[in-house]
Amino acid sequence: MLPERLTALPEYAFPRLRALLGETAPGKPQIDFSIGEPKHAPPAFIRPILDAHFDKLAGYPPIEGTESFRAAVRDWLSMRYHLPQGWAEQNLKVLPLNGTREGLFMSVLATTPERKNRQRPAVLLPNPFYQCYAAATLTAGAEPIYLSATQETGFLPSLDLPEPMLERTAAFFLCSPANPQGAVASRDYWRRLLELAQKHDFLIFADECYSEIYRGAAPVGVLQVAAEIGADPNRVLAFHSLSKRSNLAGLRSGFVAGGEAPLAAVQRLKAYGGAPNPLPALHAAEAAWRDEAHVIANRALYAEKFAFADELFTSLPAYQSPEAGFFLWIRVGDGESVTKDLWREDGVKVLPGSYLSRRDADGLDPGAEYIRVALVAPLEQVREGLGRLHERLLTLAS
Repeated sequence: MLPERLTALPEYAFPRLRALLGETAPGKPQIDFSIGEPKHAPPAFIRPILDAHFDKLAGYPPIEGTESFRAAVRDWLSMRYHLPQGWAEQNLKVLPLNGTREGLFMSVLATTPERKNRQRPAVLLPNPFYQCYAAATLTAGAEPIYLSATQETGFLPSLDLPEPMLERTAAFFLCSPANPQGAVASRDYWRRLLELAQKHDFLIFADECYSEIYRGAAPVGVLQVAAEIGADPNRVLAFHSLSKRSNLAGLRSGFVAGGEAPLAAVQRLKAYGGAPNPLPALHAAEAAWRDEAHVIANRALYAEKFAFADELFTSLPAYQSPEAGFFLWIRVGDGESVTKDLWREDGVKVLPGSYLSRRDADGLDPGAEYIRVALVAPLEQVREGLGRLHERLLTLAS
C-alpha cells in the first residue's frame, strides 16, 4: 500500500494504453508510434570501445565517473552552447547518470526543502509532462502544480505566475525541446525564467534530452543563457542524455550539469541510493559526446520523416509542425477514442495525449484532445503508418 503522500501519483502512461486497447486485435499489420524509443542504429564505434574496456566490469566504478568523461561533457557543452572560454570549468559540476530519469528524480529529492517560506513547497511542471517529474515531486512531499502548455501559450508554460505561488516554489521543470509538443524555449524565455528563479529562490530543472533533434537552428539552452546574462549557476541543473542524441537508450548514459551546491546534494544522495555508471559505458559515452558526425546523420534521418509528415498533413488545419524532438502532437478531438479507432481499424498504435497530462487548477486537461505520434521507426514504416493516420483523420473531419 502506498504512503498517503504518494496516492496522487499519476498512473503511468503505457499500462493505461495497454488497458485501453485490451485484447483488441489490430485491423492491419501493426505500426507502433506509441513509445519514444529510438530505432536508428547506434554509432558503430561504440562496440569496440565497450569490448576494449570489458575487463573493467570487474570493479566498482566511482559515483562521480571519470575525469575524462566529465571533461568531454564540459567540452561538448562549451562547443554546443557557445559558452565563454573557461566558463564551464569554473562554474559547472558534472555528474554522470544512468539515463536522465535517475537524475531528474533524485534531484527533486536531494534539493527540495521540507518547507518554503513556512509553507509546503511547490514544484512547477509543464502540462503535459514527463511522468517522472510528478512522481519525484510527490515522493519529496512537495505539491506538483501543473502549468498548462497549450497552443495559446506556444506549448510552453506561461511565466506570468502569481506571487503567492512563486513564493513557495522550490523548483521549476522545463523540457525544451518539449515532450510531446516539440516547442523550444527562446533565449528570452530562459532569461525570464532565470530571473524568476533568482528573485524567488528556486531551482530550474532543465530537461534538454531532445536538444540535438531539431530542424533549422539549434535550440538555445539554459546554460547558454545563464552564461550570457551572468546568472547564478547554482540556480540551474541541466540534464542531457545519449538515448535520443546517439540512439543509445540501452547504454543508460546521461549527465546532469549545474552549480556546485545543488550538484553536491544530488551526488551525495546518488552515493546512497543510486548506482554508478559502469566504466565501459563511461568510456563509450565519452567518445559519443566527442563525436558530432553521427548526430548530424541521425538528425537528417528525422528530417526526412518530418518533411514527409509536413507534406502529408499540410491540408489538415489541426496539424502543426514541431520545431524539434521526434513527436507529432496532433489535435484530434478525443484522444482516447481516436487511439482506439486507429488501433482497431488501422493497426496504428499512438498514445492519447491525456496520458501525459493532468487537469490543471482551472479544470483544463491540455492533452485530452491530442494524440502523440513518435516518429522513431524506419522511414518506410513511418510513411505507411502516417498514411493510415492521415486517412483516419480525413474520415473524422468529413
